Amino acid sequence: RRNCRGNPNCLVGIGEHVWLGEIDENSFHNIDDPNCERRKKNAFVGLTNLGATCYVNTFLQMWFLNLELRQALYLCPSACSDGVPKDTDYEPQSICEHLQYLFALLQNSKRRYIDPSGFVKALGLDTAQQQDAQEFSKLFMSLLEDTLSKQKNPDVRNIVQKQFCGEYAYVTVCNQCGRESKLVSKFYELELNIQGHKQLTDCITEFLKEEKLEGDNRYFCETCQSKQNATRKIRLLSLPCTLNLQLMRFVFDRQTGHKKKLNTYIGFSELLDMEPFMEQKNGVYVYELSAVLIHRGVSAYSGHYIAHVKDPQTGEWYKFNDEDIEKMEGKKLQLGIEEDLAEPSKSQTRKPKCGKGTHCSRNAYMLVYRLQAREKSLTVEVPAFLQELVERDNCKFEEWCNEMAEMRKQSVARGKIKHEEVKELYQRLPAEAGSPYDFISLEWLQKWLDESTPPKPIDNTACLCSHGKLHPDKISLMKRISEYVADFFYRRYGGGPRLNVKALCKDCVVERCRILRLKNQLNEDYKTVTNLLKVTVKGNDGFWVGKASLRSWRQLALEQLNEQDEDAEHSNGKMNGNAQNKDESNEEKREDEEELNFNEDIVCPHGDLCISENERRVVSKEAWEKLKQYFPKAPEFPNNKECCSQCKILEREGEENEALHKMMASEQKTSLQNLFHDKCRPCLGSWPQETDELYIVSQFFVEEWRKFVRRPTRCSPVSSIANSVLLCPHGGLMFTFASMTKEDSKHIALIWPSEWERIQKLFVVDHVIKITRTQGPEGTHYTSEPQLCPECREGLLCQQQRDLREYTQATVYVHKVVDNKKVMKDAAPELNVSSSEAEEEREENKPEGEQDPDFNQANGGTKRQKLSQQSYITYQKQGIRRSTRHRKVRGEKALLVSANQTLKELKIQIMHAFSVAPFDQNLSIDGKILSDDTATLGSLGVIPESVILLKADEPIADYAAMDDVMQVCMPEEGFKGTGLLGH
Repeated sequence: RRNCRGNPNCLVGIGEHVWLGEIDENSFHNIDDPNCERRKKNAFVGLTNLGATCYVNTFLQMWFLNLELRQALYLCPSACSDGVPKDTDYEPQSICEHLQYLFALLQNSKRRYIDPSGFVKALGLDTAQQQDAQEFSKLFMSLLEDTLSKQKNPDVRNIVQKQFCGEYAYVTVCNQCGRESKLVSKFYELELNIQGHKQLTDCITEFLKEEKLEGDNRYFCETCQSKQNATRKIRLLSLPCTLNLQLMRFVFDRQTGHKKKLNTYIGFSELLDMEPFMEQKNGVYVYELSAVLIHRGVSAYSGHYIAHVKDPQTGEWYKFNDEDIEKMEGKKLQLGIEEDLAEPSKSQTRKPKCGKGTHCSRNAYMLVYRLQAREKSLTVEVPAFLQELVERDNCKFEEWCNEMAEMRKQSVARGKIKHEEVKELYQRLPAEAGSPYDFISLEWLQKWLDESTPPKPIDNTACLCSHGKLHPDKISLMKRISEYVADFFYRRYGGGPRLNVKALCKDCVVERCRILRLKNQLNEDYKTVTNLLKVTVKGNDGFWVGKASLRSWRQLALEQLNEQDEDAEHSNGKMNGNAQNKDESNEEKREDEEELNFNEDIVCPHGDLCISENERRVVSKEAWEKLKQYFPKAPEFPNNKECCSQCKILEREGEENEALHKMMASEQKTSLQNLFHDKCRPCLGSWPQETDELYIVSQFFVEEWRKFVRRPTRCSPVSSIANSVLLCPHGGLMFTFASMTKEDSKHIALIWPSEWERIQKLFVVDHVIKITRTQGPEGTHYTSEPQLCPECREGLLCQQQRDLREYTQATVYVHKVVDNKKVMKDAAPELNVSSSEAEEEREENKPEGEQDPDFNQANGGTKRQKLSQQSYITYQKQGIRRSTRHRKVRGEKALLVSANQTLKELKIQIMHAFSVAPFDQNLSIDGKILSDDTATLGSLGVIPESVILLKADEPIADYAAMDDVMQVCMPEEGFKGTGLLGH
């Protein structure tokens, strides 16, 4: 039953069981019967789900079964009304043409289901993103009405208003004078709140309920010319032929900041009398249920949409579920299993009892009622040009069916031939004792027996050794078969080279045995060398060997033997891809690790004996001869060999340079002690009285010089002062006097005149920069040499401002204000600041001198401990540098933003961080209110490290308002705005 992989004579379990015995014809192909894709008689056509477009499919099927709408669309003139050339494919240009063609296919196609991708693409919908179904319905009806309004035929132009449009009025009545104010508005669906209700009629009653306007909400009466108590309600003036009732199942949950689905049961009847709800009672307002749209799933952001729709011509109910359409029994609506999938089993609520002609659902989100008709239902014919297009598509479908049937037939014929071939050959596959035989790859044999993949020519190159014969290690991957079957295989499929009894390689076996003997001998030699290393070498009979090489010589020898083994295994030029990849990976590994060969660890860069005696030791002549057996090419150094003369010279020069650098560092530190320790530094903001001149060098020079003085043996000496970095290309100064006292102070270091004299002796200065104070009757003036370059200064400021407006992934801080009181900036830092971050801050706030090892040795640890506690100092103090890092305080959170991000997107981030809904957020920065949600952060003046103040309004109880805001503010959360907005 299972193949013995190590045994080349085992030919069982390699895939032969599929072919032995009788075989069903269907097993020779994997092609489904094309007739399964054919539309059944008197059945409707389904629609393909393109990923997450089930909500579109439900509406298309419902609109298709609105016969008046279908007929009006067929009457709509098309650019192809005169016919489409047969040699070109039809591509609809407008939404109406797409809908026409789709409806014609749904009516007369021979396919079981059709593909609506052209229609979906024309609307700009994302097929991978599930949209808000109710929003899609509203936007598409608006788009369709706008498109049809341009038609000349009134039956076409007014079809949307006739079928779906009604009127209601917002009526406000003053309690004082009785004046009635009325605002008439059109509607295409009634949005009914279902919270707290069990019956559809209760939802309609609440929709029309009278509202009292009192207190702060009083109404300004035009007659009374003052605010008065009043009542407000909605009055239904007229109803359409098709009444769409939207059940508001998806509402905003303030606690989570997301939409949620209400899974409450709502009861509704098949007949709905709207006369009690109308202002005028003299009409016929009896409606019958024609469609129920269902959302299956617990979440508002996922799930599946299906539609139950009544056929207006037969009165039969159908369930439309994408490609699958099911006819209900007995002309009755049966919601069935859809009601069992709304919630997890733990919280199942009992379904209310429903009387005859009534239903209840906790998944229905839209109910469609049609005015009860007395006349006979319409018969809608497909226009001739559309029928021609449908016939063309049906011809393509028939061609596809015939092609699939022919492919099935050919596969069966090939399968029968292969079946007879395998049955005959498998019996003669084993090689009998003493008879000629061949070796064939097991992988090729399995592919030959695999019905799904026709075998390629036989390729034995991957199994060859360097001598062009069968490699001993590949025997386990081969099978020994009779010469008769091998002849058939090579005649039928070709390939090679053939591997018969003469292909077994004796040379490889001999080489393998040699390596095995060396490996066994290695363990004995290791013990011998270990004992020889314990003997003390006297005189000049020894040899120098690297200590690292001695520690790992056995491992190096073993790897060397293994490499020889692998070379023997993979030396053939016609190797398979795996072997080549293995060689390449080994080469990369050697290059990356830069592994040294034995005893090369004591070879200097000049190829001679290294000067460091700590890295080598002397071994006896006997031990060296043993090691040379394994490493014949290893460098040899007798123990009387002199070290490399060039390395000795370099060592002496290095010691002299280190001494010179230490002396330079000591001299410079003594000459400029205050500059090194950052003590007694002049300040432009409070000019020192004892001098009228100060000199400037770049802060970068000071930092690099301090590094050298602290570590003269590790850092290169600083020999020059490059003040050109502070000047423009014209030689002018880039900073004003005022900026050097504030934001640009971090770029410069001020030098006393006495220090400047010493600096000029110690360093080469490319440009002298000096600030001079002159006092006169008009006041004190400050001049710089060289003078400021106004043009370059302006360019620098513009570039800095541009950088602040064009940032990406920068940090801003949002601080929540409680009772109009902001926590002071010098409050305690956030407790969740990481220890590494706090340590880095302490390093920033330490005096420079404290970072010097000499300072610590001279002053002990007391002063250091005291200063490190002042980790939140934000003002300048003698000997302490200002920390430019922003400190988070309690009630503040850091957010990553970009300059091109809108304020609305920032509010979404803030909502997730602080659990404050966007419409409750009042944001400000530096006293300026941020209110334009469409503006970018760059245009609003939000720069990196800004602190934005957040003041949250009190929560409101208007859930409908929150729902509307969240539809606008949260497009990325799942129910995104559809691409219809672009139209």
